[in-house]
Amino acid sequence: MTVIIRNASVLNKDGELEVKHIVVQDGIITAVESELPAEESGEIVDAEGKLLVPGLIDMHVHLREPGFEHKETIETGARSAAKGGFTTIACMPNTRPVTDTPEIVELVKEKAREAGLVKVLPYAAITKNELGRELTDFAALKEAGAIGFTDDGVGVQTAQMMKDAMKLAASLDMPVIAHCEDDSLVEGCAVNEGTFATKHGLKGIPNESEAIHVGRDILLAEATNVHYHVCHVSTEQSVRLIRQAKQIGIKVTAEVCPHHLLLSEEDIPGMDANWKMNPPLRSRRDVEACIEGLLDGTIDIIVTDHAPHSEEEKAKGMQLAPFGIVGFETAFPLLYTAFVATGKWDLSLLVQRMTADPARVFRLNTGSLTIGAPADLTLIDLNEEQAVDPAAFATKGRNTPFTGWKLKGWPVATWVDGKAVWTQNN
Repeated sequence: MTVIIRNASVLNKDGELEVKHIVVQDGIITAVESELPAEESGEIVDAEGKLLVPGLIDMHVHLREPGFEHKETIETGARSAAKGGFTTIACMPNTRPVTDTPEIVELVKEKAREAGLVKVLPYAAITKNELGRELTDFAALKEAGAIGFTDDGVGVQTAQMMKDAMKLAASLDMPVIAHCEDDSLVEGCAVNEGTFATKHGLKGIPNESEAIHVGRDILLAEATNVHYHVCHVSTEQSVRLIRQAKQIGIKVTAEVCPHHLLLSEEDIPGMDANWKMNPPLRSRRDVEACIEGLLDGTIDIIVTDHAPHSEEEKAKGMQLAPFGIVGFETAFPLLYTAFVATGKWDLSLLVQRMTADPARVFRLNTGSLTIGAPADLTLIDLNEEQAVDPAAFATKGRNTPFTGWKLKGWPVATWVDGKAVWTQNN
């Protein structure tokens, strides 16, 4: 099967936009040309000058299946990802049952194959049932198709358990992905320890609850020589520690979410649990540190931490509702509107942090518009403006703090291995 995408605006190696014509054959990019290729039989798509980028990659998502299908399924999550321009997503293991056996890894992969939408890469748990007491069978989980090990949703509380995990992962040439949180500092907390918590009489999550684990794990990563990846960085202290670790050659990488780049605790309008996430919205100083870290390469990639919940769950209020917001369908427009359209960032930086960089960090064979690469592609209309409308989401989740925000830079078509998995008009 041949697909020819004409008149696409493509970023060149210098970060400049050029009009190109892309030929895809049997799911592989076979030509990226300045001149129109000779007529071939196949599907013709006129990009009309819209931006064509490698399919976006999200290395931190929650698809909820198995166990929480009322929140999301692998199919609904994959469809939401495709609508947001993502072609590869990596799902966290805090399902029920936990993704801690080869059988559950295989189940996730099979459900993704049945959906036939985006590429779904499963993480496996570090410890059985994510309880922090006993390591899972890393070798068997890797054989089944797990791409890394994480107890995301909770932090591994003991240093010895984490060190043992890192040693084992390193022996298998696999990464350890860490949710950094010291439980002794966060019990009963719902928001950041700061102005909002004080105003509303809430117990707050302190910055050091995250940074203590980051610092501990950096030392353990140095000792074990594992690839250590820090989840959803949110504090100035964490950014500082990661920067220092990179400077001395420790194999640490890190990620940040759009909401931790765009919002601080000062923006929370009231006791609306759609503003409740973990890590919480921090101070403006922390936001600026995360932005600086992303710009200078301390933070390698952008992820969504897509975390759908039911409306009934979120209606329980700030103290009792579960943590998390959805992210697939708003991520690129939010960041494009706030940072690129305002001239603060180059477009190439945003695209790189959402495509080439996650592919590099996790050694994926996608993330580029080069001949021979998989035809995972996203077409984006940088000029189209629309308001965020949760009722129109493809995800089951409606939990977002961005309702009503007017944004530009919306994906209009997504291809995975040359197959159109989502288009604006279908």
